[in-house]
Amino acid sequence: MAQDMEEQIKKNYKAFQAKLPTILESHRGKFALMRDCEIVDFFDTARDAYIVGQKIYPDGFSIQEIIETPVDLGFFSHALS
Repeated sequence: MAQDMEEQIKKNYKAFQAKLPTILESHRGKFALMRDCEIVDFFDTARDAYIVGQKIYPDGFSIQEIIETPVDLGFFSHALS
């Protein structure tokens, strides 16, 4: 299961990087809640994204900040279980 979660993290991040150019201007500084390589929604704070993610995807999700160069947000950029 840990390998599946790690693979999901990598896929979400790769999908996020591909989508970044099209969402950067309209969602800069927000946080994207991701699941299955798709952006589910955008939030003003990582905390807000985390709370919603926990409610609708208790088995795992990713959060990524929308900025020029994607960065690893540690705990928040990885799928949570």
